[in-house]
Amino acid sequence: MSQSILIVDDNTGMVQLMARMLKGVARLRFATRGDEALKLMLESAPDLVLLDAEMPGMSGYEVCEAIRADATLADIPVIFVTGHGETDAEVRGLEAGAVDFITKPVNEALLLARVRTQLRLKSMADELRSMATTDGLTGLANRRHFDELMRREWQRCARTGSSIALLMADIDHFKRYNDSYGHPGGDACLQAVAKALTLVARRPADRVGRLGGEEFVVLLPDTDVAGGQEVAEHAVKLIQALALPHVASLTAEHVTISVGVAVCTGQDMARHDPQSLYSAADHALYAAKAQGRNRWAAEVMG
Repeated sequence: MSQSILIVDDNTGMVQLMARMLKGVARLRFATRGDEALKLMLESAPDLVLLDAEMPGMSGYEVCEAIRADATLADIPVIFVTGHGETDAEVRGLEAGAVDFITKPVNEALLLARVRTQLRLKSMADELRSMATTDGLTGLANRRHFDELMRREWQRCARTGSSIALLMADIDHFKRYNDSYGHPGGDACLQAVAKALTLVARRPADRVGRLGGEEFVVLLPDTDVAGGQEVAEHAVKLIQALALPHVASLTAEHVTISVGVAVCTGQDMARHDPQSLYSAADHALYAAKAQGRNRWAAEVMG
């Protein structure tokens, strides 16, 4: 089962009852407090939340509002499960951001029907979202999605005072590669390089994207100059290790990349923006190519 449901209710008996009803429908996780539920969602986002409206401490309505306010959780559908069947309670739940409303005592057939409907809709929405944000050839983030990811991380690093690094990588002499091996060969090369670059982006917040053509980017939040240079060196060596033949290269007998590294420290972020980080990485990439390709060059934004 690839989909998951988070059941949130301070009544453990109700949690056990719904778990029994939903056995085999999806992977199930549980929380008995609102703050605990949010923590679990941030660790691993579920595909659906079944949420009790009235709980001690943080109410279900407050949890739902917090979900909608968090960009990483906002697309998760929420079904309120509550003993309040009044219209006002249902309206309050829908205004908080819920997609449906089930009253207690829970009817098993109704619960199953509504849960399956929401899981099916979530799956369809995820597929459409993936098509809109993913590069079809490599499976990496496309330019539009990568820009959004970088904007979010830039803002977060600006708040925390952390450095942020961006790597811009270009396959050396790729046009000559396409001319020699044809477009199917070129596509296979792009896929191999993309897969290798994902290996250097090891942390959960690291992101790899394809800007277009043979140009890739790697976003490294909370990374200083030394860290960015280390990842760039690893990327260059990893592509060398692939040993993909490139008979038309003017640099080596195999596929190589040039990498530009740009780093903005937390104290300098107020004077810059994400676009200036792109520009600095592009400038460093140009320097790496001018120095002979198959290497990296770095630029620190002041």
